[in-house]
Amino acid sequence: MKNVFVSTHPLVLDKVARLRDRRTNVADFRRVMGEISMLLGHEALAEAKLKKVRVRTPLGVCESQALAQDLVFVAILRAGLGLLDGLMRLAPEARLAHIGLYRDEETLRPVNYYVRFPKDISASFVLLADPMLATGGSAVEAVNILKARGAQKIAFVCLIASKEGLRKLATAHPDVPIYVATVDEKLNGAGYIMPGLGDAGDRMFGTN
Repeated sequence: MKNVFVSTHPLVLDKVARLRDRRTNVADFRRVMGEISMLLGHEALAEAKLKKVRVRTPLGVCESQALAQDLVFVAILRAGLGLLDGLMRLAPEARLAHIGLYRDEETLRPVNYYVRFPKDISASFVLLADPMLATGGSAVEAVNILKARGAQKIAFVCLIASKEGLRKLATAHPDVPIYVATVDEKLNGAGYIMPGLGDAGDRMFGTN
């Protein structure tokens, strides 16, 4: 899949191992999620557009480059909130948006209950964040929503993906690059990634 980028960075892989560990406490889980999202976001944002600018330093004028488009970070609620911290440390000026989706436990299909975006995202670089790409249904629906709102440039960032979820998202939206820390083999009968790390939202909020 040409639009899938799986990290091989030693720091990313080390941090994923910490997240998987059931002994990792809530505070450390949140912190490590943010650290991984910063590393993955660094890679994803390499495709952002630049423009030439002239900067006056204390000693003279320098021809430089600056972002030519604004950034919008979109969290798929609720677990996607855990990735925003690291992304905002990369680009504090980014605008934020939220998509509320939950998975019907019987059909495993996504149900949309909340959408809140800035007014115009058509010229923005939109980075969509969700820790787990399991069946792929929520991610596909979230990208559908973004495109319906006019988004032209979208990238997806996640911590752990199943092969099935990657195929579904990559096939449905081949124009959306996917940046993932690691890929697991399968899903269990309940649609959870195996061996995964459990429910990312529960572990992040301490509700497990």
